[in-house]
Amino acid sequence: MTDAWEDRLEEIQKRKAWSEDLGGEKAVQRQHDEGRLTIRERIDLLVDEGSFKEVGQLTGKGSYQDGEVQSVTPAPYVGGLAEIDGRPVVVGGEDFTVRGGSSSGLARRKGGQGGFIEDLAHEYDIPLINLSHGAGGSVNSLLRSGYAPLPGKDGLERSISLLGRVPVVGAVLGASAGGPAARAILTHWSVMTEETSSIMIAGPKVVERALGEKVDRSAFGTARMAVDKAGTIFDRVPDEKAAFDAIRRFLSYMPQNVWELPPAGARDETDDHLRPALRGIVPENRTKPYAMKKIVAALMDEGSVFEFRATYGKSVQCYLARLDGVPVGVVANNPMINGGALDGPAAMKYTNFIDLCDTFHLPIVFLVDSPGFMVGSRAEQSGALRLGVQCMMAVTQLRVPTISVIVRKCYGLGGGMSLTKNGLDFKIAWPSAEWGSLPREGGVKVAFRSEIENADDPKAREKEIEDELLALSSPLRTAEAFGIEDVIDPAETRGYLARYLHLARDATGRRLGKARRKGVRP
Repeated sequence: MTDAWEDRLEEIQKRKAWSEDLGGEKAVQRQHDEGRLTIRERIDLLVDEGSFKEVGQLTGKGSYQDGEVQSVTPAPYVGGLAEIDGRPVVVGGEDFTVRGGSSSGLARRKGGQGGFIEDLAHEYDIPLINLSHGAGGSVNSLLRSGYAPLPGKDGLERSISLLGRVPVVGAVLGASAGGPAARAILTHWSVMTEETSSIMIAGPKVVERALGEKVDRSAFGTARMAVDKAGTIFDRVPDEKAAFDAIRRFLSYMPQNVWELPPAGARDETDDHLRPALRGIVPENRTKPYAMKKIVAALMDEGSVFEFRATYGKSVQCYLARLDGVPVGVVANNPMINGGALDGPAAMKYTNFIDLCDTFHLPIVFLVDSPGFMVGSRAEQSGALRLGVQCMMAVTQLRVPTISVIVRKCYGLGGGMSLTKNGLDFKIAWPSAEWGSLPREGGVKVAFRSEIENADDPKAREKEIEDELLALSSPLRTAEAFGIEDVIDPAETRGYLARYLHLARDATGRRLGKARRKGVRP
């Protein structure tokens, strides 16, 4: 090799070393002082050791003297190919140590909307992970480009198409606005750190200048606001390490793309599937709440339960899990919140989750205990009716196999929403189950108002009617008419579900070539 080639190779290594220095020692130290990792540290902590292969490491702005490069400020984005648990992924994120992670203004983007990183995920049909920490565009880009381009959604077409193609994950790890914020939302699942991240349309200074509104940065776009109240981001965790653990966990339930089945876990051939503890969870007092999580934990494989949007729309609980090794989605009413009734946030969470399961071929287990839609002024203000009907529409569009277990109450449109009419319309019930158009409480008063009011003892007559209807609404009466496929001992539920879920997985695998590609509504 000639000396000229040696010089060129030496320069390549020098340029790579500059890129690994990020925005410089002071900028890196500032990132650490604020309790945050750098983008390179984040990627190293997330992916399998030694698996990251960067794309575009030499991209940046060079400084020259007499034709010789003196230094290169790297582009504020790092990304490439990597592996998680031995499976290929694409990962990338803003480098906040360089211009606060703002857009580089390059004609061709490394990452972000319309970037090469998204193209990699699209062309190779592998999951995409966006690590967001940046402000997106900046008016400084005018100085670099020399003109003002029209605003638009350039590149978002690719982001949107990926939602119907491969798993997309977002992690908000610092202050994120503009494009980085949008990409965190155009995902199948997202997470943010509780103390060191925030997400917003625009920052406090922009808000104050535009609206005259002074916003307290400590309460603006925080994890509790974005996750618990707005539902903008799905989950919050204490720190970045916990975020990366959660990302790996979420992806473990997902296939690489919509043309594959989710990876199955190991079956336990010694498990008889009997769970006697299930008999004692639902109280005899039919109005008393109980922890639905206990039922989920008893039914699913030990250690396999991953809750989805735990702090938002809490009258519905959604889980990714495995049952006898089969990856499943679980939708369960939560009688501890609103008696399990659906309000607007719960309906939106419900819709988003079943969209996810439908896109990536996860059969769904519905655990039903709902008096229907939430009523009252707060429910109306939350959009419960419209969002609930949208959810009903999403349920009717499901193509993955489903099975419904009516644990206790199943009333009205809100309860019946978990009884899908596609496929088998397969539903089983526990002896504690009851159903109808309306719960007897309130329903009896309305339907028999005149009779009750004219009785010598109105309260006693109301109780008599309720008892009469209770006898008629026994699930065994419905089973006589084959209106319910089975009424079972709660202890036998795991084994009952396992048999059908294995058949459902096999059937889904045979139909993958015919799967629709509608994607998930963010």
